[in-house]
Amino acid sequence: MSSFFYKDQKLKQEKTSYYLDANGKPEEKHIELLAGKIKECLPPSSVTKEDVVILCIGSDRYVGDALGPLVGTMLEEKNLPLSVYGTLEEPVHAFNLNIILKKIDKKKRKPVIIGIDASLGGREQVGHIMFKNGPLIPGTALKKMLPEVGDYHFVGFVNYVDPLPESQFLNDTRLYTVMNLANAITDVITEVFEEEKN
Repeated sequence: MSSFFYKDQKLKQEKTSYYLDANGKPEEKHIELLAGKIKECLPPSSVTKEDVVILCIGSDRYVGDALGPLVGTMLEEKNLPLSVYGTLEEPVHAFNLNIILKKIDKKKRKPVIIGIDASLGGREQVGHIMFKNGPLIPGTALKKMLPEVGDYHFVGFVNYVDPLPESQFLNDTRLYTVMNLANAITDVITEVFEEEKN
């Protein structure tokens, strides 16, 4: 049984995070509810869907890091009116992230960027997705210094933090969990933007 909830988090400023349990297939009403909250967060209709960039970060070399490229590939197959960067075929990762950001900057005047990445969390967070207003800070689980990305972001909690070295989670993550997260994020984004196809 899936669930949806939001939580106010006070960090540097008050931001609202929305969570969806993707352990198993989330109920359609929860997908629609999260999609509705995201529509409320996005800028007004002066920004066209063609100005939206979905930036999916990760690598298919490790199951634990493959969430972003899986979502990117699934979104490309949906033919939504969005620019998608980061797929299984052409992943966006630590070594090419700056190049891709410059490429986006050249192609789009004022894009709205939604970042997507895998994350570590508490044991109870595994299998949940979180949507949040504000930039994504990729690579923090592995202590990589990468630029902040985007105006909004999704993270999928693929594994939990434990005493093992942080890099160990890449090899110890279940593909089942990553696929559930990828399908849920894809379903939510499709629900937000698919009406533009009609």
